[in-house]
Amino acid sequence: MRVLGIDPGTAVLGYGVVEGAARQPRLLECGTLETTARDPLPARLRTIHDGIAALIARHRPDAVAVESVFYAKNARTTMVMSHARGVILLAAEEAGVPVVEYSPAMVKKAVVGRGAALKPQVGYMVAQLLRLKSAPTPADAADGVALALTHVLRASRPAPIPAGGIPRAAARPRAIGPA
Repeated sequence: MRVLGIDPGTAVLGYGVVEGAARQPRLLECGTLETTARDPLPARLRTIHDGIAALIARHRPDAVAVESVFYAKNARTTMVMSHARGVILLAAEEAGVPVVEYSPAMVKKAVVGRGAALKPQVGYMVAQLLRLKSAPTPADAADGVALALTHVLRASRPAPIPAGGIPRAAARPRAIGPA
């Protein structure tokens, strides 16, 4: 499995590409896409779209993992972030790559073990899980890698047992053919 993880932003967007399964995930690439603050928002969104489309074309991921919308204290920040997420989702859709969304707390829980972990803890655990000498830098890139890693870790887990247990029909093996 190959996953492109994206920490959306309009000034700095972090990304990471992780391949493999939970036992031996491997970092293929990570970094940031940056836009110029003085450029108009549509031009910045075009840069983000084109950058994500290029990453998808280069790595051909099985999924794109994106941080879900969170509500910043500043409504304008939330709106601008939503624009960035929109062009990311569009680029994935254009390429036919499924998108999965994870909340920041879910990423922290998957990577560190607790949803209230701090950024340095996330970076440290990303390095440990991927057997890197140090955490990816800058922190935005580490966050993108953490998103990809979250999907790899979650996809490798066995399916949960539904509430109420295994249905009776599924619980008993059934003989096929004459008895």
